[in-house]
Amino acid sequence: MSAAITDPWATADRENARALERINPLAKLAAPLPAMVLLVFTRDLATPLAFIVIAYVIVLLGARLTARVMLLLFVALPAAAVVIGASMSLWTDPARVGGTVLAHVGSWTLTSGALAVGFATGLRLAAIVALALIAGLTTTGPDLVRASVQQLRVPYRVGYTALAAFRFVPRFGHELDVIRQAHRVRGSHGGRGPFAAIARWWGYLVPLLAGAIRHAERVALSMDARAFGAHPDRTERHLVPWRARDTVFVVTFWLVSTGILIALFPWTPPSVS
Repeated sequence: MSAAITDPWATADRENARALERINPLAKLAAPLPAMVLLVFTRDLATPLAFIVIAYVIVLLGARLTARVMLLLFVALPAAAVVIGASMSLWTDPARVGGTVLAHVGSWTLTSGALAVGFATGLRLAAIVALALIAGLTTTGPDLVRASVQQLRVPYRVGYTALAAFRFVPRFGHELDVIRQAHRVRGSHGGRGPFAAIARWWGYLVPLLAGAIRHAERVALSMDARAFGAHPDRTERHLVPWRARDTVFVVTFWLVSTGILIALFPWTPPSVS
């Protein structure tokens, strides 16, 4: 989940939230989930391409388009699909897929069938990732926990404890950066080479563990001060309701996905010449 997303359920941010940020996090997970599962079993090229187009249209129209998001959508994801497709094409047995011979080096042969199978795999993985970005780019961890507690009836003791543990990760990163800067100032564990690197990381370990213990104690004390876990339920400062537009979003996505799967029927091998 992206940490830079503002909270669309907070009063100050409702007017500035984009369309996808106003959708319930559970709806953004439920809508593409059936298509993501069924894409695992597809074998053609057109079906994953269709879902990639749908995911891109939804993200481009409903999410905040930062430079990082654009780089992910138009550089990183296509490049990964091409690399995976080319790699799978090289590993595919041409005797099992047939097709026209495109390249022949010694005992290795590349056919159009192997190329189609490889890029079908690459596009399939890219489509699954693109559908996952619908929720991933527009949902925060706190929103997902709130929605799970409020709609799925997940015990808040489980949800908010997991969220507190998840937030330890950036805290550890910050403390590690502080420790490394302190060691540089003191000139500790200088030098180059593998042994110097091992000595440096060993010197980071003890203060990092000490900082983690101190942070865990502070979090535990703050949760105890708020009577966390003393009652079976608790009030929420920010509600994440399930509205009619969430149902419309899920049902519409399911209908479109069903139409694509019925029209293309992707459980046949990709055609090759």
